[in-house]
Amino acid sequence: MTRRGFVGAAGAGLAAQRSEARETRPNVLWICTDQQRWDTIRSLGNEHIRTPNIDRLVKSGVSFENAYCQSPICTPSRAGFLTGMYPSAVHGCMNGNARWDDAAPLVTKTLANAGYDCGLAGKFHLSAAQGRIEPRVDDGYRVFHWSHHPHDDWPEGHSYVEWLKSRGKDYSSIYKKLGYIPSEFHQTTWCADRAIDFMREERSTPWLFSLNCFDPHSPFDPPREWLDHYPESAMPGPLFRESDLAAQERLSDVNFQNRARRPEEMSAKSYQAKYYAMIELIDHSVGRMLDALEESSQLERTVVIFTSDHGETLGDHGLLLKGCRFYESLVHVPLVISWPGRFKNGLRSQALVELTDLAPTLLELAGLAVPSSMHGKPLTSILNGTSGADRHREFVRSEYYRALAGVQSFGTMVRSQRFKHVVYHGHGLGELFDLEADPGEFDNLWDDRRMAQVRHDHMVMNFDSLAMASDVGRPRIARF
Repeated sequence: MTRRGFVGAAGAGLAAQRSEARETRPNVLWICTDQQRWDTIRSLGNEHIRTPNIDRLVKSGVSFENAYCQSPICTPSRAGFLTGMYPSAVHGCMNGNARWDDAAPLVTKTLANAGYDCGLAGKFHLSAAQGRIEPRVDDGYRVFHWSHHPHDDWPEGHSYVEWLKSRGKDYSSIYKKLGYIPSEFHQTTWCADRAIDFMREERSTPWLFSLNCFDPHSPFDPPREWLDHYPESAMPGPLFRESDLAAQERLSDVNFQNRARRPEEMSAKSYQAKYYAMIELIDHSVGRMLDALEESSQLERTVVIFTSDHGETLGDHGLLLKGCRFYESLVHVPLVISWPGRFKNGLRSQALVELTDLAPTLLELAGLAVPSSMHGKPLTSILNGTSGADRHREFVRSEYYRALAGVQSFGTMVRSQRFKHVVYHGHGLGELFDLEADPGEFDNLWDDRRMAQVRHDHMVMNFDSLAMASDVGRPRIARF
């Protein structure tokens, strides 16, 4: 029996219980890019980038302008938003985990058990994917077009490269000749094509599709036709002061993927142009998917989520790529959620929210109970306008526990409405930024005696949240 229309082992009784809810449960198109910072949407303030289709979502939905990921690294962040729990609580802290620990159910599995037909294209990355195919887990996806990154250095089972070969194309040959992959054969385009194919299938159940493209992750290599939109001379450049070099030298024993340099030493504007071009290609695919929903009369029955797993420093503070830091460019991510006719239109929420809040939100939209074990808090009342738009959490948190190979660093962050407090554990080092007075995070107030009470209060927030997120004594979480 195929997965379509299947509602689980409870059979007819479960189907009867959910028959009324089925008509109101929305489809879900969940778009999660890789390494896209929060300030990359034109209608939300970046006049240097072109994102007309993400702007369509902003106009038709709710933009959470203070959304934070739970780690600045892929695997732990994805562990957080797929379970609604902090990465450390589900043993999903490292890029390079040998396996997914299965410490909590994935929201996609819970929805599949409730009758959703689930599909994926692109990354999954809950466990190691360095040179070998990531093993399947109990993820709930009927359709699983896996492509961690687009390069063809996988032994087998790489759906994107197999698709290229079926069309007589060789990834390495194209890349060697051009230095990029043309839009027609790009992994982002392929992911969107798989999503559109999935949307058009006939089914009697609601569906969820996860589009997890690799862009705008490095290497920064957009197709030429998009890069031509971004002359390097027109780029604004990164957030940088000369004092950043000393600040990063102070943190030199805390893991990061590269050392601090001045923007001109890393060609930062060139990277910025390429990064923006990659995002415009993503935006083009978003438009194609929205058009497909509209053409198939599914747009008003579909929740569209646009977000990213974490950000990219892109030259800010002299840094490129990612690591154990918690600057806005790394942990502050885009989050736009649209459901025409059901959610508020054009609402720009200033509430502090986490990506852990997505899983419980999806459960509520599907008419399912949110387990008390989840750390996430549903966003539903903000989305439908039954609560104020600008209050959700008192603070958000993010963590880094040996997340990248190399120096074994540990760091935690809590961000309240005004302040960001970071501890680099084991080093006696930290950062405290007043985000109202210093949104660029240049002036570290960690050693300022006048800020002793603020440091104390945020240290308590951090310690309390660490304790309450612990799985010590927590009963094994039931499957739904």
